[in-house]
Amino acid sequence: MSAMLYVSMIFIWGFSWISIKWQHGDVPMEVSIFYRFAIAATVMFVIGKLWGKLQTVRRQDHAYLALQGVCLFCCNFLAFYSATLYIPSGLVAVFMATAPVFNAFHSKLFYKTQTNANFWLGAILGLVGISLLFAGDLLQTNWSQDTLYGLMFALIGTWCFSMGNMLSIRNTRNNVQPFTATSYAMVYGCIALLVIILVRGISFEFTLTAQYVGSLLYLAIPASVLGFTCYLILVDRLGASNAAYVLVITPIVALSVSAVFEDYHWTIYSTLGLVLVILGNVLTQRKKALFKRIKTQPIPLN
Repeated sequence: MSAMLYVSMIFIWGFSWISIKWQHGDVPMEVSIFYRFAIAATVMFVIGKLWGKLQTVRRQDHAYLALQGVCLFCCNFLAFYSATLYIPSGLVAVFMATAPVFNAFHSKLFYKTQTNANFWLGAILGLVGISLLFAGDLLQTNWSQDTLYGLMFALIGTWCFSMGNMLSIRNTRNNVQPFTATSYAMVYGCIALLVIILVRGISFEFTLTAQYVGSLLYLAIPASVLGFTCYLILVDRLGASNAAYVLVITPIVALSVSAVFEDYHWTIYSTLGLVLVILGNVLTQRKKALFKRIKTQPIPLN
């Protein structure tokens, strides 16, 4: 089941990159994100009520669900959308791929979770691989003040995403199932977005084009309803660090889609990067130590 969820996540979120790009246009990003999660939350609650998937949540858990919603369905998306205004999307993806490292650090800090040497070796190989996949964007980047702003937003977005993962672990440990947690967290994320929109006086625009509406529906239902529910189940099953490694794999699908719609060309660097990413993924899931410690025998003194 975990393997099926893992593979599903790679393709679901892999296709979401091109959909996010198609959302750019006349509609402000805050409004587009609000539309996305308003639709997703509505679908989640309808499914939950019809099939009895929605739990009754205790009052004390709502504060943590609200924090999870602000982190996962508001702040991180605002940060990543803002980052793409300053730096190439490929460079943003490189930062997003550091989520397993953030999760490993936060899991140890908050839950005393231990990680083995295989995870760190796999994570390093994966990050090197993802950098090679986006080598073209990295080489063309002009390291200016705008670049620093972009990197700052990407860093904030990744941190918010990781903190949302930690809150998800807390909620699961308090018997709030991932489907219920995702449903309520999306509502709270929408409320936070709505407050930002109203305070900033942003108008509610909408574009009735097949591209905008189609990408919005894809981001709302497969990428959000299915995607985040499956992802949070993986966080519960595999741990936050291993589950987040899916974010290192998804850009491979995104690049394949980009080759069709955006004329992306594979190079020797991107091919090598693909191999390293796959190898890193295998290492992070390996339980048995790759290298055995050599036990040294003390030399007897005569």
